[in-house]
Amino acid sequence: MTDPVRVTLESAADSASVRIYDDEGDVSTDDATFRFSVGGDRPESEPADTDEGPVADSEADDPRRIAPLADVPTKGTLRCEARSGNRGTELILRREGETVSAWRNSCPHKPAVRLDPGSGAIVRDDQLVCHEHGARFECGDGVCTAGPCRGDALESIAVAVRDGAVYLTDDRFDSCRRLTESAA
Repeated sequence: MTDPVRVTLESAADSASVRIYDDEGDVSTDDATFRFSVGGDRPESEPADTDEGPVADSEADDPRRIAPLADVPTKGTLRCEARSGNRGTELILRREGETVSAWRNSCPHKPAVRLDPGSGAIVRDDQLVCHEHGARFECGDGVCTAGPCRGDALESIAVAVRDGAVYLTDDRFDSCRRLTESAA
């Protein structure tokens, strides 16, 4: 954040006013806490909003829980962000039956090109297709079978299905969250 912002939190019994110089943090009074993140990420202590209703405490407390298995598409992909400290890596998930595969959301031919630009990756004949230059990738191992990066493979991200939900198991990351279609 370039310019500091003054934040005031008032409750029935107390008032707190502070100048904020950071992109995230919290302000507390006796009986209320205001948590914020200017960059759009939610503070880690705050559960994600979902369309599924309230999240059970055990699910909200597990930063590696990504989504219910039923939310991962078979004819497209689900975008997520795996985090390690302050660094994030965008990834995509795709389901085949009860199995979920995950890869970095990046084409090996042009790493700046995302396979899923926000509305789901193209899936044809059980292969992911790069929307920019048509490279085709096997959905199991991520190997490119056609296109300018033939023989290369998508970078795999380890995930597992447990109790009807998908969890991040890749040790390179600490947590994972779903991205919405409007996230860039």
